[in-house]
Amino acid sequence: MSGRRGGRGGPEPPVLRRLIELPAPVLTRHQLKRLEEHRYSSAGRSLLEPVMQCYWEWLVGCMPPWVAPNLITIIGLATNAFTTLMLIYYCPTATEQVQCVCVCVRERVCLYRNTGDRETQTRLGLFVYQSLDAIDGKQARRTNSSSPLGELFDHGCDSLSTVFVVLGTSIAVQLGTNPDWMFFCCFAGMFMFYCAHWQTYVSGTLRFGIIDVTEVQIFIMVMYLLAAVGGSAFWQALIPVLNIQMKIVPALCTFVGAVICCTNYFRVIFTGGVGKNGSTIAGTSVLSPVLHIGSVIALAMMIYKKSAIQLFEKHPCLYILAFGFVSAKITNKLVVAHMTKSEMHLNDVAFLGPGLLFLNQYFNSFIDEYAVLWLAL
Repeated sequence: MSGRRGGRGGPEPPVLRRLIELPAPVLTRHQLKRLEEHRYSSAGRSLLEPVMQCYWEWLVGCMPPWVAPNLITIIGLATNAFTTLMLIYYCPTATEQVQCVCVCVRERVCLYRNTGDRETQTRLGLFVYQSLDAIDGKQARRTNSSSPLGELFDHGCDSLSTVFVVLGTSIAVQLGTNPDWMFFCCFAGMFMFYCAHWQTYVSGTLRFGIIDVTEVQIFIMVMYLLAAVGGSAFWQALIPVLNIQMKIVPALCTFVGAVICCTNYFRVIFTGGVGKNGSTIAGTSVLSPVLHIGSVIALAMMIYKKSAIQLFEKHPCLYILAFGFVSAKITNKLVVAHMTKSEMHLNDVAFLGPGLLFLNQYFNSFIDEYAVLWLAL
């Protein structure tokens, strides 16, 4: 064969050889070794966590030992995704009031029914708590099956759940009538989740504040309960003196919470580097991860404001899903970089969708933006 190939003009060109080669592994051998050596590290305790721990310990004790921790995680994600997608089906513009919806806040499910039109108050409200994400790690330690891959899988599911949570919350309060606030709240939630892992990439430790994810989830459940009891009339009611709708209050709380959380995150990012000269755990610049999330938010903002057909205003749920999945992908990339103590490269196929939307607008939207948005998703 070698002689025959030589008779045709020598060995195959390097480019052709690369095309027919099997793709290289996503992680190098050294990264896989560091991933295997990774140990989970956390610090801090939120305000309500000690109270919730009693419930979580009881719940994990009821879980059969043969149930895999990753199965618990994926069931929580699947439930969250299914219920939020059902919300999106009934409320594609986040301005409608659905007749019957089932909403999951990451691990917690809210079921409520409305038997009339937009002015009819909700007849029944029922919260069913399924703290699956809180007990998967406990189940892993209980069954002696903890592993770095399990932690990576858990963080990956959490990054997707964050997208569904922020979107479902916006739909519940019909925030689509205020597109600027909906844009801010959704991307603020994704940005804060990214920053939580950004400071972990810098310091090597996942830190929890006094007000953290547990408190936020309970706050969101209260919002769902208010939506179930008060209906759309509650969120559309004007607050005396302030002259703003009730739905703006959660948005303002999101703004205040984002400022407080980001202040704490960036304090760690700028001063808590454990690498050489205060660098990240991988020895890279503490500011390097800003390029990824900054690119996502910048592209989302430009496409939102420059759209000739008001793409975000007319299709906010689809828009948030498209960019939310990109945010989840780069967050997973950041988690992998932390767990493998490696550099986080900017190039990623996840940016293909936003890039197509941007280029389409640059060339005066010669392809329908709505079709490109579906393609980006």
